[in-house]
Amino acid sequence: MVTTLRALPADIRRRAQVIDWRRIGLASLMMLSTAVLLITLLAWQLPFGGRFVVEAGQVAPFTVVAPQALTYASDVLTLRAQERAAQAVPDQYDTDEAGVRRQQVALARTITAQIGMIRDDPDATLAQKNDQLTSIADLNLDATTAVQILSLSQEEWDVVVSEAPLVLDRVMRDEIRESTLSTARRRVPVTVSSRLSEPASDVAIALTQALIRPNSIVNSERTEQMRAEARAAVAPVLAVIEQGEVVIRAGDIAGAEEAEALAQLSELGRQWDPYSFLHALILGSVLLVITLLAIFRLNPKLLRDFRQLSLLMLLAVAWLLAAKMMISSQGSLAYLYPLAALGILTAVLCDLRVAIVLMVAVALVVVNFSLGNAALLTYLMLGALAGTLTVGRGERLNAFLWAGLVITGTNIAVLTAFHAPFDTPGAPGLLDVLLLSTVNGILSAAIALIGYFTLGNLFDITTPLQLTELSRPTHPLLRQLLLKAPGTYHHTILVSNMAERAAAAVGADALLVRVGAYYHDIGKTVRPYFFAENIMDSSSPHEKLDPYTSAQIIISHVKDGVDLAQKYHLPERIQDFIREHHGHSLVKYFYVQAQRQSDDPEAINEADFRYPGPNPRSKETSLLLLADTCEAAVRAVRPGSREEMAALVNRLIEERILSGELSDSELTFADLQIVKEVFLQVLQGVHHPRIVYPDARQPVGPLFDAAEEEGQPATAANNNGRALHGGVEETAASQTPAMTTAATQG
Repeated sequence: MVTTLRALPADIRRRAQVIDWRRIGLASLMMLSTAVLLITLLAWQLPFGGRFVVEAGQVAPFTVVAPQALTYASDVLTLRAQERAAQAVPDQYDTDEAGVRRQQVALARTITAQIGMIRDDPDATLAQKNDQLTSIADLNLDATTAVQILSLSQEEWDVVVSEAPLVLDRVMRDEIRESTLSTARRRVPVTVSSRLSEPASDVAIALTQALIRPNSIVNSERTEQMRAEARAAVAPVLAVIEQGEVVIRAGDIAGAEEAEALAQLSELGRQWDPYSFLHALILGSVLLVITLLAIFRLNPKLLRDFRQLSLLMLLAVAWLLAAKMMISSQGSLAYLYPLAALGILTAVLCDLRVAIVLMVAVALVVVNFSLGNAALLTYLMLGALAGTLTVGRGERLNAFLWAGLVITGTNIAVLTAFHAPFDTPGAPGLLDVLLLSTVNGILSAAIALIGYFTLGNLFDITTPLQLTELSRPTHPLLRQLLLKAPGTYHHTILVSNMAERAAAAVGADALLVRVGAYYHDIGKTVRPYFFAENIMDSSSPHEKLDPYTSAQIIISHVKDGVDLAQKYHLPERIQDFIREHHGHSLVKYFYVQAQRQSDDPEAINEADFRYPGPNPRSKETSLLLLADTCEAAVRAVRPGSREEMAALVNRLIEERILSGELSDSELTFADLQIVKEVFLQVLQGVHHPRIVYPDARQPVGPLFDAAEEEGQPATAANNNGRALHGGVEETAASQTPAMTTAATQG
C-alpha cells in the first residue's frame, strides 16, 4: 500500500523498494519480441507469395484491393503495344508488272484462239461448244458468257479477239495487288473501245476481267522483318495501380491484364520498401507504447504478473498473425476474423478494461491491413464489444452461448447498415451477410470457450467458472472442513461474507475473495481440536503443552493447508489465501505465555512465534486477513455496543498497518475506511446481544444476561470470570484484543 510506506519501518520500506531486474529484463524481452513481430507484419504487406494469383479466364474467388500504389512494366500492355506497332507496318510487295502483263496478254491470245476453234468446230453441237467454253480453266466462264460468245458474228468475234489483249495490256500496266484486283477489274469497261457492239463489248469485258492477275506479290519475309523491327522499337509500357484501387471483384472473370496485376501484387511481400518499413516502425512503436501505458494505468500489477503478461503477449501475437492472414485477403475471409474472441478471452482471463484496450489496438492494426475499410472495422469492433460485455466475467457457460448470439445480431445490424439495399457494386448479398455474421458469431464464441479452459489451465489462471466449481459445498476439502472442524467451518462462512462484501465495496474480486476464504483454514482439519472454535467442552489440549509446541501447532495449520491445497490441485490464487491470511503476524498469546514462564523473558525468540508468511500481496488476500482477524476478535471479546466494536475493529486494522502486514497490498486508506464500515455492518448483524430466555421455574428477570448488561463477554460470566482461548484459560479482564484474536484463531 503506497500511502502507508512512509509510516513503516525502514527495513520494510527497503524490501518494498527492491527492484527485480531479472523480471524487468524478461518483461522487456517479451515486449520487444512483440514489437518486432508487429513491425514486421506491418512492413511486410503480403507475407505469402502467390496468395492473390488467379489465372486468366478463371473466376476470382475474392475481391482484391491494392494495399499500396504499384507501378510495374506490364508484359500484357507492352505486347499489345508491340502488336499495334507491327500491324501499322504495311505488307511489303515485289512488283513484276511487265513480265506478268506479257504473260497474261500472251495467254489472252492463246485463249481467244482456242475459243475461235471451238466456235468453228462443225461437228460439235451448240451444247457441246457451250460446255467446252465453260471448261476452259483460266477463264471460269459462266454459261451466260459462253452463250454470248457463241452468238457473236464472225466480224464481232474478230473485233473481240483483237480488242481483248489490248485492253488487258492497258489495264495491267498499273500495279495490281491481290487487294486491288477487284478495282482493276472495275476499270475494264471504261477501257474497251466504243466501236464494239454491245454484245461484243460485254464479251471483251468478261474475257479481260477473267484474265487480269496481280502483278505485285507480297514479300512475306521482308514484311515480317520490318514488323519485328517495329515491335523491338516499342518501349515497355508501365501499368499503374493506385493504393486502394479495386483490382478485381469477387465473381469477375480475370483477363490477362487482371491476372498480371494480381501476380505483381503477390510479389509485393518479397520486396522490402524502406518507406513502408519506416511507416511500420513508427506506427508499430507508437501503438505498442500507448497500449502498454494504457494497460499500466488501468491495471499496474498486470505488467508484474508474468503469467498474465505472457498470456496477453500470446493472444496479441496469435491475433496479429490471424489478422495478417485473414484481413489482408480483402475477401469474405476478413469478415470471419474473430476479434470478439480476443476481447472475451482477455476479459475473462485478465481484465475487462485491458480487453477493451487490446481490442482497440488490434483493431487499429486491422485498419492498416484493410486499407481503412470503415465497414469492416465497425463490424468487427462493435461485434467484439457486444460479445465481451455479454460474457462479463464468464461465470456461467451459457454466457458464451449468449455472446455468440449477440455477436451474430450485432454483425447483421452493422452489415445491413453499411450495405443495404445490397445492390451496389462489391456489396455482399443478404444471404452472404447472414452467413458471414452467423459464422463469425459461432467461431468467436467457440474459440473463446475453448481458449477459456485451455489457456486458463495452461497459464494457471483462476477463472470465475473454476471458482464457482470450488465454491460448491460438495468439494472434498469443504466436506472435510464441515465434518472434522464444524466450528472452523462456521467461522469460515462468516469471514467469507465479511471479505466478500468488503471486496465488492472497494472494487476487488469478490468471488475470488469468497472462495479463497472458504479454503483459508482447511489446514485446521489436520488437528481440529487444537483450535478454540472446535473445542466442545471446557478442556483444551494446549493445557498439557508448552507454549512453543502450542504455537507451532497453531502456526502449522498454514503449511498443512498448503499441502492439502496442492494435493487437491487448488489454483495458485487460492493457495495464496492460505499462505497469506496471517502474513508474518505473531501468535501473541503463546508468545506472552512463554515470556511469563521464562526466567529470562528477553531470551524468548519472537521468530519462533511468527507465521512464515508472506504478507498479503493483493487486495483480496489483505481483505481476508483483516476479516479473519476482526471476526475472531469480535467473537472472542463480544463487545457490548457498536462503539466498542468499532474501537476494536479500528485498533486491529491499525495494528496491521503499523506492523507492515499491509505494505505489499494495494489497499489505500480510503479503502480501509470503507472496509471498516462494511465489517461493522456484518459483525453487528452476527454478534449482536441476544435475548436470554427466562427459566419457567425462575421469576421473569432482565431480558439480557447480567454479564452482558455489564459489558462483559458471556463466556467470561459463564466460566466464573475466565475465558478459554486457544485451549488456555486466562482471566477475561486481563486479555487484550490482539492476544485474544491471536489465540482464538491461531
